[in-house]
Amino acid sequence: MINFLFGTTIGKIITTFFISMVPVIELRGAIPYATGMGLAPEIAIPVAMIGNLIPIPFIILFIKKIFAWMRKVSPKLNGVVDKMEAKAEKNKEKVLRYAFWGLTIFVAIPLPGTGAWTGALVAAMLDMPLKKAFPSVVLGVLIAGIVVAFVSYGAAEIFF
Repeated sequence: MINFLFGTTIGKIITTFFISMVPVIELRGAIPYATGMGLAPEIAIPVAMIGNLIPIPFIILFIKKIFAWMRKVSPKLNGVVDKMEAKAEKNKEKVLRYAFWGLTIFVAIPLPGTGAWTGALVAAMLDMPLKKAFPSVVLGVLIAGIVVAFVSYGAAEIFF
């Protein structure tokens, strides 16, 4: 199994895809991983972007219900939910000020604490409808993907 995941092209693609779905790591970790594993940018970049975007509609649509369920099931989870809500609240002003573009820029900045997961969480906390929030997150992920790919692969590898 280990040889399949790290020794074959399809295994590297699958691993890149799943790494990009992990909160905090997202495509900011998946693209450098793919670079290190020798995946070509024309494969790695779209795979990481798609993987990063798959959880987003679910977060936007269901995170409030999930948080309520977590609080109900175990009071011990209140701290986790409070922490996540505080993170969204902290970034609320930046996003509210510019709405669509604020969310796009927030997701596009490839720094810790930003990204598609946090952007989707902020959008959900602001009650942004999916049809407004998702395109904004997609654009942010595209920009972040280009920035991270440029740093990981270099301009020559991507454009020539």
